[in-house]
Amino acid sequence: MALKTVTPAMPMVAALSAAHLAALTLPPILQRLYVARDNDHVGRLALERLRERSRGSGIAVRPLIPRAEDFNADLLNLDPDRLRAWIAEQLADDDIRRFLIVDDGL
Repeated sequence: MALKTVTPAMPMVAALSAAHLAALTLPPILQRLYVARDNDHVGRLALERLRERSRGSGIAVRPLIPRAEDFNADLLNLDPDRLRAWIAEQLADDDIRRFLIVDDGL
C-alpha cells in the first residue's frame, strides 16, 4: 500500500506473500512486470521464482527494492517525494513518465 501511495498511476496487484505471488497468473499481453519485494531472502527468492516462471513469455520482470526492509518502512523514513525518486531510479525510462509524472494540463 505504501507504494500505491506514492505511485497512484501505476497499476498494481497486491500479492502480500511469496505464496500469493507464485499463484499470480500473468496476462499474455504483459510486457514488463515490476515486483515490489521486501529486502530480505524471502523477497529475493520470490522474485527469482517469478522470473523463472516468466522465462520465454516475453515478460521482463524487474524488481522494485526498498531502501529499508520494505516500502512501508521507506515511506515512514523518507518523505513521499524522496521515496518516489528512489522508485524512479528503478523504473524503465518510459515508465517514469507513465507512472510518476502527473500531467495537470498546464
